[in-house]
Amino acid sequence: MSELPRERVGLGLGEKWKSFMKLYMTFVTVYRSPDESPEHTVPHQCRAQLKAMGYYPNSEERRIPGRRTWFLFIFSQITMFFCSQCYGIFDSLDDLVEWGRDLAFIIASFFIYFKFIYFLLYADNVDEVIDGLEECYRWERAGPAAAGVRSAKRLHYLIVIGMQIIWAFSMVVFVLLLVTTPLWTQQDLPLHVSYPFHLHDSSKHPVTHILIYISHSWSILYFLTGLVSTEGLSITIYSQLTTGLTVLCVELRHLHQLCDGDEDLLRWEINRLVKYHQKIISLVDRSNEVFHGPLIMQMIVNFLLVSLSVFEAMMARHDPKVAGQFILLMILALGHLSMWTKFGDMMSQESLEVAEAAYEAYDPSVGSKKIDWNIRFIIMRAQEPLIMRATPFPTFNMINYKAILNQCYGILTLLLNTLD
Repeated sequence: MSELPRERVGLGLGEKWKSFMKLYMTFVTVYRSPDESPEHTVPHQCRAQLKAMGYYPNSEERRIPGRRTWFLFIFSQITMFFCSQCYGIFDSLDDLVEWGRDLAFIIASFFIYFKFIYFLLYADNVDEVIDGLEECYRWERAGPAAAGVRSAKRLHYLIVIGMQIIWAFSMVVFVLLLVTTPLWTQQDLPLHVSYPFHLHDSSKHPVTHILIYISHSWSILYFLTGLVSTEGLSITIYSQLTTGLTVLCVELRHLHQLCDGDEDLLRWEINRLVKYHQKIISLVDRSNEVFHGPLIMQMIVNFLLVSLSVFEAMMARHDPKVAGQFILLMILALGHLSMWTKFGDMMSQESLEVAEAAYEAYDPSVGSKKIDWNIRFIIMRAQEPLIMRATPFPTFNMINYKAILNQCYGILTLLLNTLD
């Protein structure tokens, strides 16, 4: 009797772990090799992570036997988790600090719940954007610009994955704080929840209390890990578009060095770069369309979490442990919003650089009027910056980020003055 392949043992958990960790292993390889660039885009690798977790319910995954059942299980798990939190907030109405803590975690849980529902409904649309980025990733050709293109891809990968590692580490600390909450507070569970018939009460139902604790600890770990990967996928779509614009600038600046006076080759290259620029513009528009709902939800949730966590940290300043939890939540929310706004800013700035690079590629002594017209066409389209935006909300950039912080500070001051 032949032995089963190793990857089939244990439902393929070993292969899934390798697939999940490949993103970070590639980071080490690229970091150690200056001439190395990743094989795939970051969003493609983040999608592989989500698939390894069973957290990416696109059409392809739903066709896998047993995967629909798994999606139904995690949907019921996150629904029960969220509802138990909402039910439990009514027990905290007499304590402002506890009520604020419960509300902050309900807001965060709702965001995770929303993101899962979003991917459940629109994962195929996200695939369309990721596949388009993969196509752009392989658009460049060998030549004088190859080294610059490889360097741009490598730098983008190291920066983005480095930030994601830092964020993942912060999440690990946050998960440990939550899971060990019963050890250093009077709370019996990681989060304040309530169940019918007081099933969460350790004195009345010790067995169900243990089961609820295990279920909540698993849910916190799993869904926060899923949040890191889903947000990593979402935000790196825009950062990957920025890299695509950088690649376009590099190729434009090396255009005449590549063609070396060959007008036919110059015409062919200009047409290729015009199509490449159009592809990036189309992907930016499609990304804003696909992520319209998540971008709106993100701005609202981060605004509420920053305002509430700062307020609660001030209210709980006499209890360092509780205050520290709110401060960490505030840092995570600020870091989350900062990444989105910074990458939105970078994409806008890089899209304007295309016009300058195209101007450098213009040489009136070489080429026909058609070639000159195509260069002017690139310059004309690069006059308006590409933006990350979900109407009617403002653009994701550092100017609006500062405005959000000012609003948070204003609300905090008003609340503190009202309580005084």
